Amino acid sequence: MKMRMELVERRGRQQQRQEEKGAFERKSSREKSTRRRMTISIVEEEEEESPKIVDLSGMSLDFIPVNPTINLGAISKLHISNNNLQSIPESLTARLLNLVELDMHSNQLNSIPNSIGCLSKLKLLNISGNLLLSLPKTIENCRALEELNANFNMLTHLPDTIGFELINLKKLCINSNKIAHLPYSTSHLTNLRVLDARLNCLRSLPDDLENLINLEILNVSQNFQYLSKLPYSVGFLISLHELDVSYNKITELPDSIGCLKKLQKLSVEGNRLVSPPPEVVEQGIRAVKQYLCEKINGMHDKSPKKKSWFGKLARCSTFSGANIPRDDFGVPNNRTIDAIASPRFIAMLSPRRLLSPKTYFSK
Repeated sequence: MKMRMELVERRGRQQQRQEEKGAFERKSSREKSTRRRMTISIVEEEEEESPKIVDLSGMSLDFIPVNPTINLGAISKLHISNNNLQSIPESLTARLLNLVELDMHSNQLNSIPNSIGCLSKLKLLNISGNLLLSLPKTIENCRALEELNANFNMLTHLPDTIGFELINLKKLCINSNKIAHLPYSTSHLTNLRVLDARLNCLRSLPDDLENLINLEILNVSQNFQYLSKLPYSVGFLISLHELDVSYNKITELPDSIGCLKKLQKLSVEGNRLVSPPPEVVEQGIRAVKQYLCEKINGMHDKSPKKKSWFGKLARCSTFSGANIPRDDFGVPNNRTIDAIASPRFIAMLSPRRLLSPKTYFSK
């Protein structure tokens, strides 16, 4: 009997331990679940408050679907590239107040909304591969902009004062357009590092390029018959590493290019260069820079010196006195001009005539 009682007691203790263990495990699981719920809710709250990335690229969209429940002010990056968009609503752009990156490349946009000027935090704008004829002047209000990509459009010009306002711009890509002149204000983009203006109709560059002290890459190639001259200030771009002026109508490189100490790559093929001559260009960038430096010092100045007109006159005896009439003794015959002493000419030189009103001459 005692043995049975002990066995029953042992079994009861084991069951009690198992029940206590199960209760503990259930309690811990409940605590874990509550913790998970708390963390999920916290994450959701953080996700709601944190900036969002919206990617609608490559969806063949004809318009941008807007969910009224979405907080547009929380979007930091908006990608709507590779669609069929022809316009962007003004009201939509005006509400993207915290937008940092806007990618609209490869659409059919004819214009950019004026409300883009409300995007004061925008740093990257990609509008390449559209049908844009011009940029809105309000883009100058995007003063935080660091990169502007407007390649493969139909732009004929840039806003005149774009360089005065976009002072933080580091990369400007406008290749494959129809731009004839860069605005004068371009030379005030002191933070600019890359300027890509190839495949345009450029006829000239701004004169004051020396202000672009941080410019590292300048590409104005393939403007073909339009660009025939580079400004002398291109040789004062102290940070320039790469210069591409190939396939233009340039016949002479500015001598100042020889002063570009950091220049590592120079592309000049496709031009009819006379200075430096082709045999120097074939030797590489060092030979070109050396040639231009020597030209500054006058070592390659083969232009004929202008002859003095005074020498011609001397050879023609104008100042030699050979044509002055002389008497029989070789003394110059200095005869007075009697006409000057006539009363008529004396009257013409009188103070009364010179200082009198015009009515005097009409009498």
